[in-house]
Amino acid sequence: MTCRQGRRSVANPAHDTEGVARNQPGSGQPPRPATFVAQVMAELRKVVQPTRQELITYTIVVFVFVVVMIGFIFGMDQVFQRLVALVFAG
Repeated sequence: MTCRQGRRSVANPAHDTEGVARNQPGSGQPPRPATFVAQVMAELRKVVQPTRQELITYTIVVFVFVVVMIGFIFGMDQVFQRLVALVFAG
C-alpha cells in the first residue's frame, strides 16, 4: 500500500474523494454500459495465457487437492457415522 490511514496519497489520484464523478468506483451509481465494456476490454488485455507446462501443473494441483478433500470428507463422514451409531444404538 502506498498510503497510510489518515493520509491522502498525492501520487495516486484514485484515492481522491473530491469531485467524485457519476462513473467513479464507490459513487453508488453503476457505470454506463459503454464504460463497463471499455473497462472489461482493458482488463482482458491484461490476461496472460498459461503455458502448456503451467496448465499441466495447475491441473495436477487441482486434482490432488480435490482427491485430498474427498478423502478428508469421506473420513469425517465415517467418523460421524460411527459416532451416531454409538449414540443411537440400542
